Amino acid sequence: MPIYSMTGYASAQDELHPDTTENAAPAGPALRLGLEIRSVNSRFLDLSFKMPEELRQHEAALRELVTKHLKRGKVEVRAHIESTADTTFADPTPRMLQRLSALQDTVHAWLPKANPLSVSDVLRLTTAQTAPPADIGPTVLKLAQTALKQLSAGREREGARLAETLRDRLSQLRVLATQAAPLVPQLVEQQRLKFLERWREAMALTEGTALPEAAQDRALTEATSFAIRIDVAEELTRLVSHFDEMDDLLAKGGKAEGVGKRLDFLIQELHREANTLGSKSATMEMTRISVDMKVLIEQLREQVQNIE
Repeated sequence: MPIYSMTGYASAQDELHPDTTENAAPAGPALRLGLEIRSVNSRFLDLSFKMPEELRQHEAALRELVTKHLKRGKVEVRAHIESTADTTFADPTPRMLQRLSALQDTVHAWLPKANPLSVSDVLRLTTAQTAPPADIGPTVLKLAQTALKQLSAGREREGARLAETLRDRLSQLRVLATQAAPLVPQLVEQQRLKFLERWREAMALTEGTALPEAAQDRALTEATSFAIRIDVAEELTRLVSHFDEMDDLLAKGGKAEGVGKRLDFLIQELHREANTLGSKSATMEMTRISVDMKVLIEQLREQVQNIE
């Protein structure tokens, strides 16, 4: 199953046939219905609709349709109706202008503070307007389904690129973990011997105030305790386990419920283990590996935030 990104855009449009019912207004210019869907990343599914009042009654059906197709993302659905006729306006007839003037005088008689008609108002009122057909609902849903198919296809292509990037970063993280693994026993032994040496130097300064056998046992105990504190083998094991889990989720894709949220949780765990690795670091080489891991994990986090 593919991985889906939360980022995408799709649009669809269709011609509207004039309403030819008995009570319909005279047919004017032909109309075109357009619908756009934009999607960006979000923790949850956040839907918003922007459409004229003529289409507002279909918002519930559109919301239900989008919810069936999308699980996460901030999604904006825009719909509009526009005329396909030539944008040039016909000259208003004198009769139309006289009628508008009389109506304006009547309005001003009752509402003296009302604004006078502008040129754009006159052109709009004297130009034939086409009302949308009464049965526009099926057309709206058909366009929405077409746009959702385009959106899903685009999100799938983007998701494939994201998955490839994630696999590349995971591969680099595995290399770093492999480099760190041989350093662990070597670092533990080096730190144990260094601690014992410093302990012997301190004991030489005390001029035998403590028993040699007791001092040696205590030094060994302290050295062992310190070595355990700097041992990062457990952190490396958990890191590799998280890498395997992320690879498995990327392989399952859409079959894994909430794959984006699961990957986001694993990224948090990777951050925690890498921070612990850095805090326990006793050499520059281990510190470098920890820093490189944090950089790659941050790159993973930025990409995972776009996965549905």
